[in-house]
Amino acid sequence: MSLITLQSVKKDFGIKEILKDASFSLDATDKVGLIGTNGSGKSTLLKMIAGLEPIDGGQILTTSGSKVIYLPQQPDLDENRTILEQIFADSEEQMSLVREYEELSAKLAHTPEDKQLMGQLSTVMQRMEVTGAWDLENNAKIMLTKLGITDFNAAIATLSGGYRKRIALATALLSEPDLLLMDEPTNHLDALSVEWLQSYLNRYRGGLLLITHDRYFLDRVTNRIVEIDRGDIYSYAGNYSYYLEKKALAEESAVSSQRKHQGVLRRELEWLKRGPKARSTKQKARIDRIRDMQQTEFKQAHGKVDIATVSRRIGKKVIELENISKSYNERTLIKNFTYEFSPEDRIGIIGSNGAGKSTLMDMITGRIQPDSGSVEIGTTIHFGYFDQHSEELLTAGNDNQRVIDYIKEEGEFVTIADGTKITASQMLERFLFPPNQQYAPINKLSGGEKRRLFLLRVLMGAPNVLILDEPTNDLDVQTLAVLEDYLEDFSACVIVVSHDRYFLDRTVDTIFAFEDGYIRQYPGNYSVYLDYKKAEEEKQQQTASSKEKAKNVEAEKTQSSPKETQNKKRRGLSNWEKREFEQLEGKIAQLETQKAEAEKALSNVAPGNYSQVQKLYEQVELLKQGIDQATERWMELAEIDS
Repeated sequence: MSLITLQSVKKDFGIKEILKDASFSLDATDKVGLIGTNGSGKSTLLKMIAGLEPIDGGQILTTSGSKVIYLPQQPDLDENRTILEQIFADSEEQMSLVREYEELSAKLAHTPEDKQLMGQLSTVMQRMEVTGAWDLENNAKIMLTKLGITDFNAAIATLSGGYRKRIALATALLSEPDLLLMDEPTNHLDALSVEWLQSYLNRYRGGLLLITHDRYFLDRVTNRIVEIDRGDIYSYAGNYSYYLEKKALAEESAVSSQRKHQGVLRRELEWLKRGPKARSTKQKARIDRIRDMQQTEFKQAHGKVDIATVSRRIGKKVIELENISKSYNERTLIKNFTYEFSPEDRIGIIGSNGAGKSTLMDMITGRIQPDSGSVEIGTTIHFGYFDQHSEELLTAGNDNQRVIDYIKEEGEFVTIADGTKITASQMLERFLFPPNQQYAPINKLSGGEKRRLFLLRVLMGAPNVLILDEPTNDLDVQTLAVLEDYLEDFSACVIVVSHDRYFLDRTVDTIFAFEDGYIRQYPGNYSVYLDYKKAEEEKQQQTASSKEKAKNVEAEKTQSSPKETQNKKRRGLSNWEKREFEQLEGKIAQLETQKAEAEKALSNVAPGNYSQVQKLYEQVELLKQGIDQATERWMELAEIDS
């Protein structure tokens, strides 16, 4: 069954046509990855489906009764709420019950004998059960914990953008919609959280349409790829790897078709030049066919970002860190870290959000100073710092600046790898900014296009130490592939902070992992690092298992000593105890039945009848005590009888 159907949808922003005549449908079992170059209209398409962006033509049909939830890149949360209040924002009744339950629980902690409070608490618990508030709260706390959030009562206003994204993600998942629209859901998530989200979405039963740069994520979550390419939409069954294979074949086929077309057209034009007289119907049809062939347009293979800038000469001394430490308030981020970077280094830095990765980059580049230790930079070093927030690009005053002027601030000309000098405008075209976009203000660009523009400016500075802080955020997969190829040939030092597993596997040969304030070094890329961690965990488990076995052997030796054996000789059950033992099983079963009946009666009490609630509540508690006592006595007798 189709949840969403697009019929001849059009969207045009004036300087760029986003959709020409787009048609496709999305079924309830579809898990679709939406791809395309930055600025191709991926986020716009999600907003149109969510009803947040108008269409210029065609129609979008949604199945009646379907619940559609949209998770944007930068969610808008109420700063006056706590985390749990935000999670329950669309469930007022359930939130009210959770608050009442927590208030009553807090009061009972101080006055545990207050029977009226007990009765009120029991009523609230029953209502939570009926409305599903109990499960929703538990599920919310479990999900938030998986996403790295443990203080559920923290105010939204105190949280960073990354944590806000996680809260919005949890809210969207808990709503269990029929169709989930997600724009870069893995941004700001660490590797463990990405793994958990990947596993969750694999089990998710609803439809899914997502934009992500994480190619491992695309491969493992999606069963279909939809590509936006210069206003047209193409659909490929299968995951991202399958798409790449079919895309390559389609491009080869298109090139072959175009060659054949041009060959036939050339022969026909030669015939036409000979001046045939259009006397017969057959000749007229041939001339008309030639005219049609001349008007046929072929879509050229999509342009790729061309990164061809050169780097400066780099000396032997690059960056020397000597026992650097950094703390904020009472939290230590980095403890006594020492490392000497070499010109050939390819370092990948990983760790949880807030661990101190960006802080380390800021100390290396001199933006902040360490609390202790020293940072020495070689005299030939010229940094290229691709900041994850693109702060330089988005500072006040730049937003209305024209794209071409922003790049010209770095230089009117740039020398590329083959020694040729090209203009700033030509360099922009190599980065997929056509002339009409070059004279548009920066605020007209998409988030991904801004990131690509910022990357161009960083590379135009010809750095010999390239620092990439979360480079994959908002860059499309096509640009990332080209950037990865560029880094393979980059003849200088590269330091990458990233949670993107695929990017790290392609670009680094050493991992720095933040572990409780210490930075631990692992040789190899990210996949090799995972193998190391897995081997460490297995070794720890084997060690723990060996200790446990040794402990058990020692305990057995102690128990088997003559003195202990004598002390452990037990008498058999007396006749009276045997009768008691036989009767206890029936008694426990009877008490369990009575307890179940009392709990059922408690759930059926009319709201407001506190006296009846109190009476039944006390009855349930007494039955619980009776069951516990009878079970404990049965276990005593069973041990004597064994």
